[in-house]
Amino acid sequence: MEGPPLLLALLLVASPVSPDVAHKLVGGALADGVAYARLEELTDTIGPRLSGSPGAEAAVHWALQKFQQDGLAARLELVRVPHWVRGEEHGEILPAPGIAGHPLALTALGNSVGGEVTGEVIEARSLREIAALGEKARGKVIFLNHTMGSKGGYGDWVDLRTRGPAEAGKLGAAGVLLRSLATASFRSPHTGVTIYDESAPKIPAAAVSTEDAAQIHRLLSRGPVRVKFTLGCRMLPDADSANVVGELRGREKPDEIVLLGAHLDSWDLADGANDDGAGVVTMMEVGRLLAQLEPAPRRTVRIVLYMNEENGSAGGKGYAAAHAAELAKHVAAMEADSGAARPLGVAVHAGGDGAALLRPWLAPLASLGIDATDGDAGGADIGPLGMAGVPFAGVPVEGAHYFDIHHSAADTFDKIDPEALAKEVAAYAMTAYALAEMPGTLPRPAPEPPRRHSPDSPKAR
Repeated sequence: MEGPPLLLALLLVASPVSPDVAHKLVGGALADGVAYARLEELTDTIGPRLSGSPGAEAAVHWALQKFQQDGLAARLELVRVPHWVRGEEHGEILPAPGIAGHPLALTALGNSVGGEVTGEVIEARSLREIAALGEKARGKVIFLNHTMGSKGGYGDWVDLRTRGPAEAGKLGAAGVLLRSLATASFRSPHTGVTIYDESAPKIPAAAVSTEDAAQIHRLLSRGPVRVKFTLGCRMLPDADSANVVGELRGREKPDEIVLLGAHLDSWDLADGANDDGAGVVTMMEVGRLLAQLEPAPRRTVRIVLYMNEENGSAGGKGYAAAHAAELAKHVAAMEADSGAARPLGVAVHAGGDGAALLRPWLAPLASLGIDATDGDAGGADIGPLGMAGVPFAGVPVEGAHYFDIHHSAADTFDKIDPEALAKEVAAYAMTAYALAEMPGTLPRPAPEPPRRHSPDSPKAR
């Protein structure tokens, strides 16, 4: 990368960031191409990484080796994770007078029990509507429909997936079919975790493609509809796995920690390129770039690649528990889990006006149109740190097409925009450096329990 443009050079005059640091971090992120190449390697040579699977185990050792190659102190922090396997799955709309038989494009929801289900379909669009079915639900297949479409709304409907099967099980339903939570579909169902109530019956639950869901809805307007589906999924005993940690020790305040996170696991339907391979290689590249600086940043930068965000969050919970004694020294945390897309800014969730403190340090990002604002930041894996009052920062992205492929067989490397990924790396690298190098720290917000992302953000677990 050649010297910074004139506007950037002028901004750097008043910035606490030296031109050399800005060139190595921002210039390196935009020009090196390491994150994109590393993501190709992760997805093409390891592939799907569901917790407990051989792919997840291979990814742990791959990431540990990469951290060591990049010059970071690397280690594994062991964690026990759920081990769910999918198995065979298929289904159909049964033929009847006035209804031709139709195959269903479906896939089990994560952590679902398996089984064979045959029954009449009843539609519901909310947890309240499920409860209102009462005895009508007994022995039926509850079809969970919704209006999530091209404009998004994942956060408005995700409870149908996470809690809907449990609520249907309480009423004696035989099974659940969920319209995939997706903004686009070519008969590709989108999976995602469901959470059972341990005191109620567990019933098979699957997502169907949006096209098949639309057809079920149309057929129901004509009269009764019966379906049959089989899921071969099952839960095996918990497995040993690990969070992968790479650390760059701070030169002056090594006990103060800036935490960067992404989740190494993925669903089993595809390679997890966007969710969350892009986040993994982004944070790894931030670590590699920071490790090249001399001197190192003032504070310690710790990168954690969490295991099991998708169907249990054992890695995030395990980290918070294992490091409870030092959370008061975690001065900030960031999580990358929104895919590879154009960064829109840096959001800061802290006490007082944290964005104002951070803003001068982000001048090297001005040419990318990135500034700091007070707003929503966090993530599923760093969420437990909120109870300790750890400030959060994040990089919101333009996520218009994120849910086209989210949790589906289409989440593959070919969907990744290398330029957008490089810009995300630049945004996270500059923000991480600022948090680790600025003389003071962000004011701590009031402690709060873990929360989802905003419904307007690309990822709302």
